[in-house]
Amino acid sequence: MARRGAASVVWRAKGGLIKPHFTIEDLTATDSARIEEAARLLHAAFSPLGVWTTVAEARQEVVESVSADRVSRVARPTEGPIIGWIGAIREYDGLVWQLHPIVVDEAQRRRGVGRALVLDLEAILTARGGLTLWAGSDDLAGETSLGGVDLYSALPGAFGAVRSWGHHPLPFYHRLGFQVIGVMPDANGPGRPDIFLGKRLGALDRSTHVTTTPAPTRRPRH
Repeated sequence: MARRGAASVVWRAKGGLIKPHFTIEDLTATDSARIEEAARLLHAAFSPLGVWTTVAEARQEVVESVSADRVSRVARPTEGPIIGWIGAIREYDGLVWQLHPIVVDEAQRRRGVGRALVLDLEAILTARGGLTLWAGSDDLAGETSLGGVDLYSALPGAFGAVRSWGHHPLPFYHRLGFQVIGVMPDANGPGRPDIFLGKRLGALDRSTHVTTTPAPTRRPRH
């Protein structure tokens, strides 16, 4: 039986439907085995970049993700350890959520696991009334057109056509509908920015869209 909050993922190919490869379900504070698996995934993926350099640090990140103001979901295959993990942090009274973090087992990448995790998360947050989902994506190795430059002298023109290469996940986010909404220059050292990406959750309800009115004209003092 699938756990509460589990979503079955079905693969689609030219030949038709394929048997479900994994399910996506809640990660809970009592599931110590899955917490350890998520920690090891996180450590393996990010420690070469200087982040979560020990399993203990990664484990602490995972433990913090199962608190009341967060969402934590894992991709679990039919057999074996989890193959992906995604989290989200509630901000702005639940109108905005930060996607943090997302990781997929290296052997399972480019097979739709990351996409499925994000889409599953979006459905949950939309149901909770979320309006915006955003993520920070550091450029630690000069793999985007925002890296390796003095952004203080290049903005806002640098936002015109942000490009990426190498292994930076910018194309992954773009395919899911995210767009660059900001940047923190030198967040990881000179020329190594944190790039902010965001997308709207659900359809825009224009009936509740706030319109601004001009400020009243002040009479000049004499």
